[in-house]
Amino acid sequence: MSSDDVVVRMKGIVKVYPDGTVALRGVDFEARRGEIHGLLGENGAGKTTLMKILSGLLKPTKGEIYIRGKKVQFKSAAEALKHGIGMVHQHLALVPVFTVLENIILGLPSKSVDIERIKELMETTGLKAPLNAIVEDLPLGVRQRVEILKMLYRNVDILILDEPTTNLTPTETKELFRTLRILKEQGKTIIFITHKLKEALEITDRITVLRKGKVVGVVETKKATPELLARMMVGREVIFRIEKKPPRIGEPLLVVEDLWVRSDLGGWAVKGISFKVHAGEIFGIAGVEGNGQKELIEAITGLRKVERGKIKLMGIDITNKSPSELYKLGLAHIPEDRQRLGLILDMIVAENSILGIQRNRLFIGKLLSMKWKNIFSHATKVIRRFEIIAPGVKAPVRSLSGGNQQKLVVGREIMKEPKVIVAAQPTRGLDVAATEYIRKLLIKMRDEGKAILLVSADLDEILQLSDRMAVMYEGEFMGIAKPEELTEEEIGMMMGGYRLEQIRRR
Repeated sequence: MSSDDVVVRMKGIVKVYPDGTVALRGVDFEARRGEIHGLLGENGAGKTTLMKILSGLLKPTKGEIYIRGKKVQFKSAAEALKHGIGMVHQHLALVPVFTVLENIILGLPSKSVDIERIKELMETTGLKAPLNAIVEDLPLGVRQRVEILKMLYRNVDILILDEPTTNLTPTETKELFRTLRILKEQGKTIIFITHKLKEALEITDRITVLRKGKVVGVVETKKATPELLARMMVGREVIFRIEKKPPRIGEPLLVVEDLWVRSDLGGWAVKGISFKVHAGEIFGIAGVEGNGQKELIEAITGLRKVERGKIKLMGIDITNKSPSELYKLGLAHIPEDRQRLGLILDMIVAENSILGIQRNRLFIGKLLSMKWKNIFSHATKVIRRFEIIAPGVKAPVRSLSGGNQQKLVVGREIMKEPKVIVAAQPTRGLDVAATEYIRKLLIKMRDEGKAILLVSADLDEILQLSDRMAVMYEGEFMGIAKPEELTEEEIGMMMGGYRLEQIRRR
């Protein structure tokens, strides 16, 4: 490798935040022209912090940055952009009510607007988006294309993508990867931040692994294995296959009969679905997101109105009952969006540990005063039992890593001693260690006789954990079977809208 190939060189990067948190501890990082470089690590390893420094959003406490051999110091993202560096964040920064075109040209002088050049960029990169469409009306995959187009239109040739597949369907992920390969062929340098081993192995040329703010190693992707990368990320062996005992199936605890539920736009999101979840089993629901899974879960957990049909919990009709009534009857809910539905980020760990049970006499006294000693004691038990890494019970919950936030949500719900657990995307956005922990915990709950309804966009998770599974498409179940009874082709066709009986008649 000649020195001309290295377009990014970061040396001895240290970042200490004002509160004393050390995010980076002397990191060295290099990226070459025309490569897709994976930046891999657990949540909290320092990946995003390092790239925020490279893109001018943060200043390093110590260290040097060289771009194409020239030493630079960025005071802002605008300065980094002038050097051809742009970052697309996990939470997209588009203006929802603007059109695609307005978002692409936002902040640029009118004389530099060239619609023909934008169209040409779309053609040469495959990043196609309707220029006159309002951004909030577009799927997440298309919005992400707009963000990337916005960067490329500003002549970015070092493109940083932070967890770019978090909210994408499998099809959208494939389209993104196809585009990244085109950009690589055009000589762009792409830095791909992720904690997903499978994606890192599929799309990158080299991978730098961070752990606790330090570089553990740099490997060529063709020489890497999932086991090697997981060991580097976590510092120990990670078990990818979860051992499961044969299920001891009991009586049905959750029964859904001919359920009809509307979407936010008024159309039918769930169309006549029926199924049962028994004690001692995990019933998994697979499918591309946006096919009614969210509305189904919200209806079962009391967050969305049921139009027709019934939901029964241990023989009791719970249709359209409130979440607090459902909790008292033995239903726990692990929501898919922990930061919006699972936690109150401005509250401390202790306060979040009693959400849903805060009116319990153990925690509330006369004149609605809080029994803080009991609350702190309960929070300490949750932290210890579920191995949550937190500075203490009084720490703001937003200061916890994503994995530890999710452990808090799961731990809080399980501490309520439910009979039925509804788990929606329980490992989304988590690193391999936290994912392994949550999956083992769900198996443990199943072995203890709980009925678990698992909804996940991660097909591997559904196949590993479920005793029975359904595939959902446009508000209906395309089939219900044991995972081992289905082929990969059958699952793929069901996800595309074919019923299982149709497939097997072909």
